[in-house]
Amino acid sequence: MDRTFQVDLRGVVDLLSHHLYGSPRVYVRELLQNAADAITARRATEPAAPAMVRIEPPELTGDGTLRVHDTGIGLTEPQVHELLATIGRSSKRDELGFARHEFLGQFGIGLLSCFLVADEVRVRTRHGDEPTVAWTGYADGRYRVELAAEGEARAEVGTTVTLVPRRDAEQWFLGSTVTELAGLFGSLLPIRVFVGGIETTTGAPPWSASAGTSPAARRDRLVRYAREALGFTPFDVVPLSVPEAGLTGTAFVLPAPVNPAARAGHRVYLKRMLLTEGAEGLLPDWAFFARCVVDSSELRPTASREALYEDNLLESTREALGDQLRGWLVRLAGSDPQRLADFLQVHHLGVKALALHDDEMLRLVERWWPMETNTGQTTLAEFRERHGLIRYAATIDEFRQLAAVAAAQDLAVVNAGYTYDAEIIERLPSVDRSVLVERLEPTDLTTRFDILDPGVELAVRPFLSTAQRALDRLGCEVVLRSYAPASLPALYLVSRSAAFHEQLQSTRERADEMWAGVLDALAASGPPERPQLVLNHRNPLVRRVTALADPELVGLAVEALYGQALLLGYHPIRPADAALLNSSFLGLLGRAVPGQE
Repeated sequence: MDRTFQVDLRGVVDLLSHHLYGSPRVYVRELLQNAADAITARRATEPAAPAMVRIEPPELTGDGTLRVHDTGIGLTEPQVHELLATIGRSSKRDELGFARHEFLGQFGIGLLSCFLVADEVRVRTRHGDEPTVAWTGYADGRYRVELAAEGEARAEVGTTVTLVPRRDAEQWFLGSTVTELAGLFGSLLPIRVFVGGIETTTGAPPWSASAGTSPAARRDRLVRYAREALGFTPFDVVPLSVPEAGLTGTAFVLPAPVNPAARAGHRVYLKRMLLTEGAEGLLPDWAFFARCVVDSSELRPTASREALYEDNLLESTREALGDQLRGWLVRLAGSDPQRLADFLQVHHLGVKALALHDDEMLRLVERWWPMETNTGQTTLAEFRERHGLIRYAATIDEFRQLAAVAAAQDLAVVNAGYTYDAEIIERLPSVDRSVLVERLEPTDLTTRFDILDPGVELAVRPFLSTAQRALDRLGCEVVLRSYAPASLPALYLVSRSAAFHEQLQSTRERADEMWAGVLDALAASGPPERPQLVLNHRNPLVRRVTALADPELVGLAVEALYGQALLLGYHPIRPADAALLNSSFLGLLGRAVPGQE
């Protein structure tokens, strides 16, 4: 047998009024929305009808209530039943003409937001020549509809909403609070809104053509607006327009760096009523350097009217706005390179993130963004023009370890260890086949080093055997070569495969039995390369060490050179390395200061 749901109206009102909206302050927005819709409906048939909303806070009413008067179309008694007493039904709203495109409200539940701050809501409304209808709703879900008493009837067409405050919500009715909220939500409405005797509407949006007599004047006004409304002086202002979404507005480029991971909040108006100050997802993720203020007639709000509804239109709008910001960057590169350089110093991460999938931005980064190299700061385009091949170190540590030695071997190297740099360099050949890219392998440097004369190599064999025994326990191979600069006694080089093996071994020591077996299988896939300590035969100290006859002293000296190479190359110091540094230092100190205790 079919049954009908039993609905607890008190619970429904509590759910919608206390859990749909994020803050009690939205009650002012919903009242202004209803008033603006009513005025729009009336002016559709009476273009000369007044367009005004008057809000009287308790300081003026004298009885603790807040009253909102509008000059809208008003409602008949049947319409009151349909619009104010039916929750969740949209078809009747459409039939009565309040869900058409030009109206702000789409959900018919905005009046429920008043129960966030009120225990009782009274509506007195008059349509045309018909009598005034009185609707009274209570927070417990009750309501009644009747003709207004003679003293409560409206003299003119329109609606008056009266709120009786909850005991704990009186602060939301203060005149200063209501004035602030009316200005926040409704300042751009195309009607006049007064709180007491103070007008809170300012007219056209600051980015509209009527806001200034010239583009320069509009820009100045937008800069002032950003200072007053957003709290910063923008680096630049970018006009925005997406006709498909009925969207106009401005992107304000931030003057200081921001966290790329932070979700940017944008100020969004819907048909000139503020929807939210913190809309997310309006711009692509890479455009975190901009804050937008926009007005749209087509984007859909969520039911609470506090966020944008994610749909195909919002997605296409996001792409269009991203294209417009991208176009601004391209124009800036052509018209004012110095200003582009200033922008990149602040917001290079956003541009580089875009360059990962946008060819034009990739070319812009190649041409304009200076990168660190071992020959000084230069752009990738300049580097390529000078050296042909773009050779890069993929991490900052690799660059620190190899930059000076590579420069001495006439190898120019880019530091691609910063965010997105390696990916950008690797992507360049996809847009220009003439670009040659190579990642610098640390052990590649040894191919540039000079080998020793056969006679010298034969003479130092005993030394190399002793040195190798000293470092065998650390898994390091000792090599003797001749290279520049002569002031560098030793260089510690780790190939990528050797670094992987070291990391694998370190992980193996911490893994449980199951994962240890997997890691052992990986480690057994091939013989690991060992890191190399490359001693420099051009260095006078190294030559003196190779001539030592005392095996113990040779071991101490080689251990000390190993420790110095780790420190100079910014390599991580393992516990075994730290112990070796300490023992070699104390051993050499003991040999330098002989004597009995």
